[in-house]
Amino acid sequence: MRKYFPVILSIIVIVIAGYVVFNKKHTRTMAVVPKVPVHSIGTFGVQKTCARPPQFLKRLKIPQPVMIDLSQKQYKGIALHYGKQFKQTLHPKQWEQYAYFSTYTLDEQGNLYLVPMPFISIRPTTFNLQKNIYKLDTKTGKLSIFMHFDDVTPSANNPYGLNAIVYDCDDHTLWVAAIDESDYEKQKGVIYHINPNTKEILQKVEGFDVLSMTIVKSKQGKYLLVGSAKDNGVYAYAMLQKENKFNSIKLFDLPLPNERIRKIKVIGNNILEIQSIPFSYSLVAQSSKEDRTFYTAKWDKIDRKWIVIKK
Repeated sequence: MRKYFPVILSIIVIVIAGYVVFNKKHTRTMAVVPKVPVHSIGTFGVQKTCARPPQFLKRLKIPQPVMIDLSQKQYKGIALHYGKQFKQTLHPKQWEQYAYFSTYTLDEQGNLYLVPMPFISIRPTTFNLQKNIYKLDTKTGKLSIFMHFDDVTPSANNPYGLNAIVYDCDDHTLWVAAIDESDYEKQKGVIYHINPNTKEILQKVEGFDVLSMTIVKSKQGKYLLVGSAKDNGVYAYAMLQKENKFNSIKLFDLPLPNERIRKIKVIGNNILEIQSIPFSYSLVAQSSKEDRTFYTAKWDKIDRKWIVIKK
């Protein structure tokens, strides 16, 4: 038996070597299969909006286009600019009663929904004002509290409450975000999905601080695109409403770590216009217009990554 041992050993070595070579070839073959990166959500573009201008503008014989001004530079609350070079302004005193606003969204009837913004300094009424969605009625032009949130509790440490909003033209619902319970260390933001007809909260997405949001659609699905208040990233939430859950995907970061995305606008196929501010849950960043930076973010098909360019 001993004289056959070298032969048996040689056969075993050859078999093992063959197995290793085969697996290496097989592994190389499998490795060339391309993988879709997690930050790709498909091709999305500019969508035709259902938003319409408020109907009361026709009654007042105010021509289109109209620019909605929430900047607080000259007019408190809301101001509508129109006419040549937008030099004429509509600004009833009634539009000042709820102080300052962060952003707005329009529905197909021309109703204007707004979320608040603390501005410059904290007053006795500041915290209560941050707990509401406001509505400028399309027919009457009256500004009023549309929906109040008892569970939104801004404070001196974090004066922000509801701060971002968008209207979904597909199912005629509102998405609104609040960051009142968050601070430098903890992220406790909430995204609310609301039926504006019944004021019912359809869903709550907890644990993410949103500073800005918009909705995009691609062949891969429908996404809530959000700018984070906690870091300098843009995230996409796959809107799986039937399953009543949301999965987030990080798309990209801005170049500077202290920047936060205040506005997101789709301007082309996988091209975003980004407006950023320094943000730290204080009043200074939101009210300082000089600190705003503008970027263009574009998906590179060849390198399979997002490219962010400062304007």
